[in-house]
Amino acid sequence: MKMVFSGYSELFCAGLLIAVLPLARAARVEDAITDPGFGQSVFRRDCALCHYAGPGSTGGGQGPSLVGVFGATAGMRSDFSYTKAMRESGLVWDEATLDRFLADPSVVVPGTTMVVKVPQANSRRDLIAYLATLKKESSSEPSLDLTYSDPNDWRHQKPGRTYLIRANDLPPPNATPLSRNFPFVVTKPENSGLKVPDGFSVDVVASNLDGPRLVQVAPNGDIFMTEMRVGRVRVLRLRDGDGSVVANEVFAEGLNRPYGISFYPAGENPQWLYVANTNSVVRFPYKRGNRKASGAPEVVVPVIAKSRGGHGTRSLAFSLDGKRMFIGVGSSTNAGEDLPKKSPGEILAWEAEHGLGVGWGAELHRADILVTDPSGKIPLHVYASGLRNPTGLAVDPQTGALYAAVNERDSLGDDLVPDYFTRVGEGAFYGWPWYYIGRNEDPRHPGARPDLAGKVTVPDVLIQAHSAALGIAFYSASSGSALFPAEYQGDAFVALHGSWNRQSRTGYSVVRVKMRDGRPTGEYEDFLVGFVSGPRNVWGRPVGLAVASDGALLVTDDENGTLWRVAGPGKKSVR
Repeated sequence: MKMVFSGYSELFCAGLLIAVLPLARAARVEDAITDPGFGQSVFRRDCALCHYAGPGSTGGGQGPSLVGVFGATAGMRSDFSYTKAMRESGLVWDEATLDRFLADPSVVVPGTTMVVKVPQANSRRDLIAYLATLKKESSSEPSLDLTYSDPNDWRHQKPGRTYLIRANDLPPPNATPLSRNFPFVVTKPENSGLKVPDGFSVDVVASNLDGPRLVQVAPNGDIFMTEMRVGRVRVLRLRDGDGSVVANEVFAEGLNRPYGISFYPAGENPQWLYVANTNSVVRFPYKRGNRKASGAPEVVVPVIAKSRGGHGTRSLAFSLDGKRMFIGVGSSTNAGEDLPKKSPGEILAWEAEHGLGVGWGAELHRADILVTDPSGKIPLHVYASGLRNPTGLAVDPQTGALYAAVNERDSLGDDLVPDYFTRVGEGAFYGWPWYYIGRNEDPRHPGARPDLAGKVTVPDVLIQAHSAALGIAFYSASSGSALFPAEYQGDAFVALHGSWNRQSRTGYSVVRVKMRDGRPTGEYEDFLVGFVSGPRNVWGRPVGLAVASDGALLVTDDENGTLWRVAGPGKKSVR
């Protein structure tokens, strides 16, 4: 089987950008002095969300452990799936090699997915000095039992299986030890297949895509998707009848980690295609049928947040009346580690200006859903707060309500904290970082914000912890050869990218969220499953969802670069 990189940084997380140094530190002369303590601060602020650094790590995340990195051969850890380029680089991580790599990763290892440079020599020196302190003999790794299974993991997934997680049934924090179970992404095994409900079919639309993320369908049926790692938007056109690809082109490139994408205004003839970069929103002029951008992008929101690093995806949606543009922005840290303290009086003044539960410092305009108008003229401000990483945004076409899919925090156990799918109320606070799922206080912030204890909005649908909920699609197609049965009308679908820090895997699927009278029931059920082929191996990770013009559900897989099409039995009309 061909091993494929699992989608996260091979040394530092893709969110690691230029460290914002104190002025006194920035003014230091270029010399050989290093400060491991300062390097640790930079690491905790910009890297710890994705990298384990031994006991006491505050996130430990989605990239490889950096314990014992000094003297190690690149790409050789047995618990992480590296790119072929990294595994075959032959590099040994010493001070000089780390310095060269961090200065320009793609030059040192062409083909690495770590493409973010750290050009400041002082920052590199301090980070490297800190990494040198991470010794294996003093930093034990979390254990992993590959034979372990529980009733709610991947082995028990099947179309139609229903889940209902209640806020009152959550386990206590740290009921299970920290787990790091990274996915090894492989080519599809011959004996593996996807499963969908009876009467449905699932097929490949396109393959060899470059990490497709979120997807939108144009009014003429063209399929637009962001390719975040390579900074571009791709468009596919399918042949009527058999769904085969007749055009596959790059609409725009040179973007900065694009993720969210949306046409505006709604209707048959949108004038713009909006794209959310990692720290800006741009738009391209669009006319029905365009497969190439007609010019350079126009900047609508030049700066989303002042802090860098951490979660880098930016989701995007417009209100039904077209007057508001919503932007989902993830936190810069796992759980607000090292958030500066404020007095009760300072908090009161801060929230009077910014809103209930809004973070400050590096978390200002992070872990929030922000709002402005489609031209970006209204100053960007917080619509709802305390949502750790709102990776998916969508507006219900029937009710106009804004919904979000949210990735919750890590390092509290296998079943904490549940991800969620929820209606988002204006001015609502969802708890991060001080509370989760209602009045549950995060043990890393004991007694920090008693004033918020009764003000946390409980999400509508709780999803298995660490499943990594991403894209959203509401089903509202009314005709087409692949139309879903009438009972699916108005329901929502959510893509679950899959866990990396749970003892036994969850997610790696698409789930259906049932709605009743325009509101979620609280339940969700397996819809598309089968991407996991063993305790360590997976061969697909769903990301983006959209409903095609023929009524099919489109699903992007960013690991094996595939676009899938789930077709219903078809019917002329459901109305």
